[in-house]
Amino acid sequence: MNSEDVRKKHQDYLFPAVKNFYNEPIAVSKAKGARVKDMEGNSYLDFFGGILTVSVGHANEDVNREVIAQINNLTHVSSLYPTLPVVEFAEKLVNLAPGKLDKCFFTASGTEADETAVMMAQLYTENNELIALRHGYSGRSLLAQSLTAHASWRALPTQVSAIKHALSPYCYRCPLKLTYPECGVACAEDVEELIQTTTTGQIAGILVEPIQGVGGFITPPPEYFKIVAEIIRKYGGVFISDEVQTGFGRTGKMWGIEQYDVEPDMITVAKGIANGFPLAAVVTTSDIANALTKNTISTFGGNPVSCAAAKATINVIQRDKLDKNATEMGNILRNGLEQLQEKHPQVIGDVRGMGLMQAIELVVDETKKDRTPNPSAADHLMEETKARGLLIGRGGLYGNAIRISPPLNITKSEVEEAIGILNDSFAAME
Repeated sequence: MNSEDVRKKHQDYLFPAVKNFYNEPIAVSKAKGARVKDMEGNSYLDFFGGILTVSVGHANEDVNREVIAQINNLTHVSSLYPTLPVVEFAEKLVNLAPGKLDKCFFTASGTEADETAVMMAQLYTENNELIALRHGYSGRSLLAQSLTAHASWRALPTQVSAIKHALSPYCYRCPLKLTYPECGVACAEDVEELIQTTTTGQIAGILVEPIQGVGGFITPPPEYFKIVAEIIRKYGGVFISDEVQTGFGRTGKMWGIEQYDVEPDMITVAKGIANGFPLAAVVTTSDIANALTKNTISTFGGNPVSCAAAKATINVIQRDKLDKNATEMGNILRNGLEQLQEKHPQVIGDVRGMGLMQAIELVVDETKKDRTPNPSAADHLMEETKARGLLIGRGGLYGNAIRISPPLNITKSEVEEAIGILNDSFAAME
């Protein structure tokens, strides 16, 4: 079977809504480290990492060794029985968590983790209304789509009326038409008026991404979350940090919210947790965990194989100081992107992000202050980079943000290679 056969079967048997990148999608067959190969053996440098999931590189030997050992020992029994991989990883995750978080609940996806966190906030506070952010993304379920404020990812109208959406801290496209820092972070202050005017005045909490992933790596000002957290707690709510994309060293710190010096009441984690194996979790305090008194279960949450993979993944991150590498390589990547912006000031309107979570936003003509989103330029760039052997991501409400997120153990030479390909690709677009 070749790539064309795989593409044809994908069209025949999967939902049409399951979209692929590129005019002619790549049928990936093998991967190692930061590189993937298609069915014909063509190699590509992977700078999207399975949507920020392949934390320590494809087919990491340390992770694979633990996975194979666990498969040969115990594959699955459900959460009805305690197992060694589950408790060992739970202990590791709790010890790694920020602040006073000391209890965790495992699920199989970030969507489930966000749903669980919302439920726990409602149970603990005995309030129902919850704040989320515009441009945010929380998943595919009815509740998750109600939390999501990103039209292209919402298949249905808002199903949960208790969710209110605050202004996004999107400085490049400030919803208040202000300029940071003269704005005084007015978008954060507006959260209080949102609570006062659209809720009962007593809320369950807020769920926020430290950097909005699907939103195009929107990166809030450094003061933003401190202001928001104070407001949320003033009105009886808890602060939930959605670390599905920002967790496990991605931003240069173990948790994205640590970049803002805020202690959360809960975190949700997924994606980079197990290097590609399906696993997610909510981590919170004992007081909040104790608010759930009914029976609960997650059939695939805490699967022994996924937990073994997660423990091995975190061990590699800690052993190799990959949070530090994310900072160092992220600085090189960011410098390269800013140099590209200097070369192409018309089309590259913004460069943003932290660590190995960087984005460029493409517009019609930044030199003329025309910030009209330019998704066609994003299409063009992705095809040019693909042709030269580089895979990147995209996102943003307008589909014009290029998302770059290689594995955390990416090397300087690989970052420089990627920057070189981006440079050649932009040149080809002129």
